[in-house]
Amino acid sequence: MSGGHLKPVFCGHLPSVLTHHLVTTPANVHDVTQAHALVHGEESDVYADAGYRGVDRRAETQGLKICWHVALRAGKRSALCDETARLAERRKASIRAKVEHAFHIVKNRFGHRKVRYKGLAKNTAQLFTLFALANLFLVKRRLLAQHGQIAS
Repeated sequence: MSGGHLKPVFCGHLPSVLTHHLVTTPANVHDVTQAHALVHGEESDVYADAGYRGVDRRAETQGLKICWHVALRAGKRSALCDETARLAERRKASIRAKVEHAFHIVKNRFGHRKVRYKGLAKNTAQLFTLFALANLFLVKRRLLAQHGQIAS
């Protein structure tokens, strides 16, 4: 990993929006190459950002019975004339935003901005810890409600 860049790629599960897979790669590895590592095979629909364009044509994902909902690139999205297509893109973004909430917690609540360590292994370990804590943060109210306590 030269240059100190790290790109976490993760998969959240609706409706719980908890992170169940996390793969870290050097910054020069494209997201679409890791799509097969992020699904466990029980998904029927996967919503992804524009970095996953062409995922349904890759050899690693051919055997999976998944409907891939990949967002359009910004230039293509702004050129849409059909209102139905705009609403479909809006729906994709709405679903992805729920899963991206874990990134908000890791970056803004826990202050993770850049890589802290030299090497992929230590940074990966830190991200596993941060996303595990983000999962606890996301279910805090539900867990406390089960025990009759009030979440602060």
